[in-house]
Parts: sequence; structure tokens; C-alpha cells
Amino acid sequence: MARPSVVITGLGTTNPLGGDVASTWEAALAGRSGVRTLENDWAETYELPVNFAGQVAVAPDTVLTRQETRRLDPSAQYAMVAAREAWADAGSPEVDGERLGVVVGSGIGGIWTTLTAWDTVKEKGARRVLPLTVPMLMANSPAANISVYFGAKAGAHATISACASGAEAIAHAADMIRSGRADVVIAGGTEAAIHPLPLASFAKMQALSTRTDDPAGASRPYDVSRDGFVMGEGAGIVVLESAEHAAARGATVHAVLAGVGMTADAYDIAPPDPTGSGQERAMRIALADSGLSTGDIVHVNAHATSTPAGDGVEALAVRRALGDDADGATISATKSMTGHLLGGAGALETVFTVLAVREHLAPPTINVTQIEDGLDIDLVRDTPRQLRAGDIAAVNNAFGFGGHNVALVVRSA
Repeated sequence: MARPSVVITGLGTTNPLGGDVASTWEAALAGRSGVRTLENDWAETYELPVNFAGQVAVAPDTVLTRQETRRLDPSAQYAMVAAREAWADAGSPEVDGERLGVVVGSGIGGIWTTLTAWDTVKEKGARRVLPLTVPMLMANSPAANISVYFGAKAGAHATISACASGAEAIAHAADMIRSGRADVVIAGGTEAAIHPLPLASFAKMQALSTRTDDPAGASRPYDVSRDGFVMGEGAGIVVLESAEHAAARGATVHAVLAGVGMTADAYDIAPPDPTGSGQERAMRIALADSGLSTGDIVHVNAHATSTPAGDGVEALAVRRALGDDADGATISATKSMTGHLLGGAGALETVFTVLAVREHLAPPTINVTQIEDGLDIDLVRDTPRQLRAGDIAAVNNAFGFGGHNVALVVRSA
């Protein structure tokens, strides 16, 4: 029996470029940066070497009710905003709750709730801690709250794989449909970690850019002067369906999730394997899973965080995975505009990949003034690039601390 084909019928996001998909795509095509100097005194108070990040463009309390914002950590707030948009975009499908699933990942979870509660304990005592603290700080809180809101009973899962979490959630959602556990799955990733502690910790690892004189230009993937990633926040959510279910209800299909590939480096807890073999293998597995050839891939939304160690490894892995056909695949590094959403990155970039395939248009990479020698990639710089006509396919890469590698293949509907 043939396995079900998985299609994407709904898209939703809130991130540093926009509070929904339309505004986000418009800003991305225009090559805008969502990174700004933070309007607080954290750098001075805590002696942080960075004072900028990519904060969400639209505050969630303008979309959610007051009660919802009080009961949800910001990570869950972002996920809920994006999930509602994706669900509406999918046409609010009528589906039995026992055939509806949720998979939403986060790299860090409810860190704002965790640290705020600890401050309360220290300053005011244990009796002043909010009763909902644990349900708010749990890393599965976004998935659980979305499950409750939409009545999803086929399963509510949370993937925790650092910066690959959002893409891995989408991969697991596809497996739910392929295995017959669900007809429809709400999937993606979220993160809300712009807080002094994560900023200080990433800075101590020398992972963050310290380009305080030019925040909007700080995320510069593949550039010779790149000095680290820029923290971002937000969520990306997609609605996946079996093709049969989508066709039966006459749904609009944005694209097909044709293949998934997941591997682990088993190399180090932070930096990637410098050979890029795990990343390459994830792409090869995703291609094999899709049934497509390397020549079908015309675009790659790269993980490309703007770190000195990571970008070059991925570029070499892409070149090896696609072989001679790599010359025909344009590369976009959208973190140059959004910053790095950590657990939300792979999901937001899946949204970008779907739109690129649907619109036959690759978004630009900004801030690259001199590309590193020897990378041998066709980088889309500053302005969008038209993709070839007809049926096309693209790869979205997401890699995380701990050696997590996820590749998703998206093709035309």
C-alpha cells in the first residue's frame, strides 16, 4: 500500500520581519532587516557585549486576549499566534479531533517564565510564585496549548533538538500522517529567548555577533567579516495534511512536503562536524525519501547562521549532496534578515521555502559585501532571484547544537 503524500495547506508566523506571513514575505523580498538595538539597559546593567536582537515585529498581546497572554509564556504566545494564522490559511479544516495532531518544538522552552519565577522566589518568597508556572515553563507548553485550543487528540508532541527543533517537528508531523496516525497536523517551532541570560551565555561561547555599531548589518552569512549569529525570536507554523484529505475538502495546497532527512553528527555538543558529513547525509536521505533527483533542486534555504565555523561547513555539504547539480541551486540565507530564531528557525525557514517554491522566487541574503573564498555557491544577494518555471523543488536545512541535522524537501503542488 502506497504511503500518503503530505501536502502543506496552511502557513503562519510571527517574527522580527512581520506579524503574519504576508508582511513577512514582503519584508523578506525587500531585503529588510528585523534586527534592532534593544530598548533596555541590559548591556549596561549586566555588562553584556551585545545590545541588539531581532524582536518580534508585532507584540502578541495585540493579537491574543489578556487572559491568554497571562497564562502563556512568550514562546507559547508566539506559537499560538502563528498556529491560528496557519489554521485560518488552511481554511479551518473540519477534522475529527482524533485525526488531528500537533508537533511544535522549542530549543530552550519557557525561559522567561523560569527566570521570572526564580526572581520571585528570591525576592518575595515561594508563596508568591504563580500557580501556572510549571505549565507555562514546560518545553511542551506550546504544543500542549495548541492541542487544547484546536482539540487535537491524535497526539501532541514537542521536539527538543536545539536550532533544528522546528524543522524536526515538521518532519515528525509528516511521519504522523504517513503512518496513518493523523490526517492533519499543526507543526512548527517557536522561541522567546531574548533575555539577559541566554544573551550572556551565547556571548560567552563567542557565538554571537558583537557588531553593536551596525545591528541591522550584523547577521552576514558567508561574508568574510561575519563574527557570529544574531538572536531572534518568533514562531513558524504549518498545517500538513494527507493529499487525500486535502483534496476531499477542496483545500488550496501551497506545496508538497516530499522528503525528510534526519541525522546526528555524534561529534561535539556545540560545533558541527567540520567534515559536514552528517549534514550532507541528511540532505541525501531527504532527497531519496522524496524520490526526486539532485537536478530537481533549484533552491536551498540554508541554515547559515553567520558563524565563522558553521557557514562554510554547510556550503561544502550542500555542494557534495547536490554534486554537479549544485550549480543550478540558488542559496538563500534568510537569517541575515530575521536573526536566528533558534528552535523557531527551521519552521520559519520552511515557510520561506514553501513560498519560494510556490512563487518561483528566492528571497535575498543581505549584508554580504565579500563572500568567503572557496565556498562555490550561487548565493542570492540583496534582491530576490526568479526561479525557473514549471515544477520545482527546494531544500530547507536546519542544524542544531548537539549535532542535530534536519533537511526537508519541498516541491511544487
